Amino acid sequence: METIYYSLLGYVSWALVLGFSLITLRSLQVLLGKKKSNEFPAGIPHGSPFEWRLNRAHLNTLENLPIFLSIVFVIVSLGKIDDFVNTASIVVVISRICQSTIHLISTSVWMVNFRFTFYMIQNFTYAVVIGRIVA
Repeated sequence: METIYYSLLGYVSWALVLGFSLITLRSLQVLLGKKKSNEFPAGIPHGSPFEWRLNRAHLNTLENLPIFLSIVFVIVSLGKIDDFVNTASIVVVISRICQSTIHLISTSVWMVNFRFTFYMIQNFTYAVVIGRIVA
């Protein structure tokens, strides 16, 4: 199986790790009687700062998944899998994991800047790959 497929599965797996982490955190709060199951409003900051960052990291990963999936789909459909796009797919997944992890660790100015750098690496990689596809 080509690396790009493993990268796509890695990206999805990362989204699942974040999602299951959030589910576990919230389930424990409900099971321990600290919260009711309807006390997790969507889109409104709630819980600890870490819990909210985990929620945002998970949602941000899901929001960006269609971009990665679309690019992979076009590459595969056009038969343009090569070493370059395989390597680029690894860069995207590693950058996504780094971005999310930094988001979970801190919201200091330096860490936000560092996190933004990894986000820009993903977007730059997408742009370069798209450029290669259409060239």
